[in-house]
Amino acid sequence: MDLEEAFQVVGEFGPYQKRAVAILVLTQVYMACQSMLIVLVGATPDYKIEQQEGPPSSQQEPLQHITFSGDVDTIVTEWFLIKQQAYKVSLAGSLFFAGLLVGNIVFGPLSDKIGRKPVYLTGLFFEVVFGYVTALAPSYEVFAVSRLLVGLMNGGIGLVCFVLTQEYVGKSYWAMTGTLASIMFAIGIALFGALGYLIRPWRNLATAANSSGVLFFLLSVNLPESPRWLYSQGRTHQAEEVLRYMALRNSTTTTTANNLTLQRVGVAKAGSANTRGAGVLQLVVHPVLRMRTMVLMYVWYACSLVYYGLTLGAGETSGNHYVNVAMYGLVELPAYPLCMYFINKHWGGRKKSMASFLGLAGSACLCTMFIPENTGNLVSVTSLALLGKLMVSAAFNIAYVYTSELYPTVIRNAGLGVCSMSCRVGGILAPFVPSMRALHSSMPFTVFCLSGLSAGCLVLLLPETLNRPAAETLEELGCSPTHSRVLENKPLLYEDDKRKSNHK
Repeated sequence: MDLEEAFQVVGEFGPYQKRAVAILVLTQVYMACQSMLIVLVGATPDYKIEQQEGPPSSQQEPLQHITFSGDVDTIVTEWFLIKQQAYKVSLAGSLFFAGLLVGNIVFGPLSDKIGRKPVYLTGLFFEVVFGYVTALAPSYEVFAVSRLLVGLMNGGIGLVCFVLTQEYVGKSYWAMTGTLASIMFAIGIALFGALGYLIRPWRNLATAANSSGVLFFLLSVNLPESPRWLYSQGRTHQAEEVLRYMALRNSTTTTTANNLTLQRVGVAKAGSANTRGAGVLQLVVHPVLRMRTMVLMYVWYACSLVYYGLTLGAGETSGNHYVNVAMYGLVELPAYPLCMYFINKHWGGRKKSMASFLGLAGSACLCTMFIPENTGNLVSVTSLALLGKLMVSAAFNIAYVYTSELYPTVIRNAGLGVCSMSCRVGGILAPFVPSMRALHSSMPFTVFCLSGLSAGCLVLLLPETLNRPAAETLEELGCSPTHSRVLENKPLLYEDDKRKSNHK
């Protein structure tokens, strides 16, 4: 039997797989806490600078005494990261996202080569170690380097963790497990806001947020290797052992489990390794792909910039910082059913839905410029920013589906990889945008507004893919729509959903 038939025997989403997926999905809570750590530990309270009287000297600057308001303990108050040193807070956030970029590039191919489980466990172990280095950092320099290393591990295990949630279950459950991972990341942001409210000193908060990683590491030690990866590597006997183990844990009869035998087939696609470089080149050479790639790269960049910019700026908007962080996480939850509903309607589809969500995100940020802060009304800067976060979350979710459908199968991985790179660039720049308030209070929202509106307009240049066949080869891109085959079944909402981990 082939692998999909084997999952029908084992159980596509049996009790054992539910427990395994639950561990992996809950790990997203830990990863979300690490992603949002700088929002609270890097918060800047109000302060005043007093000139100290001292002996006059033309060669010495006047002595200054800095007083921070309230009982706040952050890296800003400990290392006096204000005025000319304020950029260091945003730099630490950017270093984390730079680590994410490198982690995706390094850990993805590594997990394809040596396996999912060893890469996942090693990455999680070192993320926990570097997380404690963050909490115990004696200086800003050590803190910044530790954030880079945590980001490196976070980006790597985020990718592998997401792939494992897909490869433990049958294909019909890929959409559900992928969505669960995204939902738990949003819940993780909300829980981090609550944790920050309960634990104020930044070192204690960093330690508490990191300690959950120890629990998830211990729970993950007994997880099996991915049977799909083993099968793809030609290690059929080991794949059968894993599937039999799952079958017995799923209460499948011993006789049925022992009779489970996979067919021995070739595992390598001819020429796949040799054409990888040429495939990336086609994104530039092919006229249709060149246009789509340029548009999609900007769209992914804008989605990431607005998404992370709004989230990282939650602590700087009016109101309680901890409540704001929690709300910026919870507001994502309605985005997933919203985009699922609209993208499968003939009057909505992928293109119109994504353009609309991006346009609404930009418009919400535009409206914040005309609303004074601390109005106390229902329509406030914070509520409009939350609306923008909801809209851009929906657009970001659609981007994964839409991009995979716009690229032919032979070049889809290359296209998604390039888009993911531009996405990470937006994440690296995002921490600096909220700090632009120093120039003008509306400057961050101006950047988000222009990014969202321009990306929404550019999406209209792309073709609709709803209920249309995905191209398999480059030659099919030149076919007119009237000669395209008609799909009898609606395409899977999250086709190639395992690539989704390249976003967060």
